[in-house]
Amino acid sequence: MSKTSSVIVVGAGIAGLAAASRLQSSGYTVIVLEGRDRIGGRIHTDRGWGVPVELGATWVHGMDGNPVMDLAQQWDLETVTTDYENLWLYDTKGVVLEDDDQIELEEQFWELLDQVAELVKQMDQDEADISLQTALDIVLSKWELSAQDRRELDYAIASLIEHEYAADRADLSAYYWDDGEEFDGEDCLFSKGYDQLVTAVAEDLDIRLEHPVQTVEYEQTGVRVQCGDATFEADYAIVTVPLGVLKAGFVTFSPALPDTKQKAINRLGMGALNKVILRFPKVFWEKSAEVIGYIPKKKGEWVEFFNLYHTTGKPILAGFNAGSYAQTLEDWSDEKIVAAAMQTLRTIYGAKIPDPTHYAITRWGSDPFAHGAYSFLATHATDEDYDLLAEPVGDRLFFAGEATSRQYAATVHGALLSGWREADRIHNLD
Repeated sequence: MSKTSSVIVVGAGIAGLAAASRLQSSGYTVIVLEGRDRIGGRIHTDRGWGVPVELGATWVHGMDGNPVMDLAQQWDLETVTTDYENLWLYDTKGVVLEDDDQIELEEQFWELLDQVAELVKQMDQDEADISLQTALDIVLSKWELSAQDRRELDYAIASLIEHEYAADRADLSAYYWDDGEEFDGEDCLFSKGYDQLVTAVAEDLDIRLEHPVQTVEYEQTGVRVQCGDATFEADYAIVTVPLGVLKAGFVTFSPALPDTKQKAINRLGMGALNKVILRFPKVFWEKSAEVIGYIPKKKGEWVEFFNLYHTTGKPILAGFNAGSYAQTLEDWSDEKIVAAAMQTLRTIYGAKIPDPTHYAITRWGSDPFAHGAYSFLATHATDEDYDLLAEPVGDRLFFAGEATSRQYAATVHGALLSGWREADRIHNLD
């Protein structure tokens, strides 16, 4: 075939946009089909606050050699580094932990992970996988901890593991939960909005919004994609919908996907990570803090708030919740969620702090075009499942997205690289 071959890209997240942009620049005819009324997917910048507020992806993880940073420099996009150690941590009663106590807790956490790694190393890898929770419990059964000691460790596990992987420790694989690679350097965010990157990548692309794909048919001669009453045909298709959409079965493939791929989809986990953005009439917290941590009575509830005043100059806090508690909150009313966040903030800062004047709440698990935040290695899954999901079906149907990136799953750069990977794969066929 000539380079005038046609490609349908399903999904206008960063993976789909990256694939489409690279293919179009190589002379391919490309159409991007997107179910939402906007581009970006799980990158979603809300500009209704007077300043950009990220409802989805927030950080560039590891600035050294990261392709997202290469694009940021190419388009002169302003970034601000994040110092996670600029943390004010409060105990269950709202009393700030001294630096020495924080250091001791951090050392205890890393000692715990070292002992878990040693436990897993001693296990027979042919044995059935166990959850990270089970491995932690085995180690902690030999430790003498007070109730408060355990709450503090639970905070560290929630903050440093569950929020990172968008999953409960009980759902993560003890063998593989932290497999993968990362770029060196600090993390940063786009001070003027992550959507700048999305807009730049999407320039001049033929993107059809509000075109949710129901059916993808593929055969030796090409592909056919159905969106409601509209049908699109092309030589190739790249499917970039999130893992959660594939798990829910909202896209029908004909013929059905190979059994090995479907089993990989079933084994991989789709994580929950949600935000509650609160704007106040004034700043009542530490202006210089970047992170406000809280050690709750109940494991994993409201352990982390990020201070957006630090980057926006506006009195805004972003509370994060992950895993099962994040999923639970999705069924609550907005008012109940805001009240729960305020109860924690009032425990820390006192009953007289003002109510928020504006709020935004994410429910990524209920989002029909996401069904979750990002992928994780669940118990009984392995990092090979990412490769299985990435495998093309024949020479017509291709897959991209963060859940197809064995090295960099659950990241924007993983999604970006996967889009380029599939574009190159098609290009190499012609």
